Amino acid sequence: MKLKHTAAWVGFTAAALVATSACGADSVKQAAEAVDKTDAIMAALSRATDRTEKLGSAEVKMTTDLGTGTPIAMDGTYSWGDGLAYDVEMDTAASQMQSVQDDPTIRALFVGGVYYYDVDPQVSGPLKGKEWMSVNASALVGESGMASLSNGGGSNPAESLKSLRYAKDVDDLGTESVNGQKATHYRAVIDASRVGVLQNANEEGSLLNDMTGSISSITMDVWLGEKDLPVRLKQDMGKVKVTMDFNEFGATATIKAPPAAQTADMTQMLKDSQQS
Repeated sequence: MKLKHTAAWVGFTAAALVATSACGADSVKQAAEAVDKTDAIMAALSRATDRTEKLGSAEVKMTTDLGTGTPIAMDGTYSWGDGLAYDVEMDTAASQMQSVQDDPTIRALFVGGVYYYDVDPQVSGPLKGKEWMSVNASALVGESGMASLSNGGGSNPAESLKSLRYAKDVDDLGTESVNGQKATHYRAVIDASRVGVLQNANEEGSLLNDMTGSISSITMDVWLGEKDLPVRLKQDMGKVKVTMDFNEFGATATIKAPPAAQTADMTQMLKDSQQS
């Protein structure tokens, strides 16, 4: 298994992680001094931030474009109430995981800083007889990025809304219809140095750095619905573009890691392939 040549699935998970990363407390404090927004925009973003943070989870549909011409689609449960976690189905071919999964979709989990992929048990090699393949997030975002994640460096849509709220310039682009809902469209460009996990994860040599092209800023769009909740969140991060649509906030099932006996840890193999 040559992970170096089939790393799009890793890129997907890295993008999913960054899509909901946002400014930490220090960044917010620094940026707040430069804020000059209308009361209406600030009030809308404040309400959306509070409601999103309180609800803690949602059903989502997400598309990640890694700049390869084949966007990766996924849908499932996204949770941030007790640390970042998700349980989704994604397109097997688009994520380049046909070598380990025959079905058209593959189930992917993120729990406790580890990515899990539901694979077909192999007859030989590191996945022999295993139902799951795991990769520690440090293989994607580097050790510094992992430390930032462990210390609460930003991992939910509410914090993404905060990063928009404290950007230097936020544009109100008016009302649009998104997934049949009336929503107000806001846009901002945010310096990458003020974006939670990214300020540590975008280090030289990390897979995230390779995929995004060492970005200096993120363009973020958010559509807020009439219930003061995000309907869509879109981020443009260099080569990577992520769009996430939200449905059915709250009341989602708890996401658990698969049994260790059924899992093969591929973290070191991936790290070694990046260095070869």
